[in-house]
Amino acid sequence: MLAVARALIPEPALLILDEPSAGVAPRLVEEIFKMIAGLRSVGTTIVMVEQNAKRALAHVDRGIVLESGRVRFADTAAALLASDEIDALYFGSKRT
Repeated sequence: MLAVARALIPEPALLILDEPSAGVAPRLVEEIFKMIAGLRSVGTTIVMVEQNAKRALAHVDRGIVLESGRVRFADTAAALLASDEIDALYFGSKRT
């Protein structure tokens, strides 16, 4: 949280986040994603690496899924969230 706060002091046009929810208490994860949504709403570009893919995709415009260091899927966040193939492969569920 402190590192993110320090990164925001100069009001950057681009913010790169590596696993912003990693190691954070579950009750603070929601606050982190609210902060990310707020930054997006004021025009800050955010590049984020996040293993909590469903949560991250809910707060971004586009997503890229890497597998063994290679791009496996790249599309809008909405399309990735709606994909049955991605859902089965990475989110562990099957839609009916």
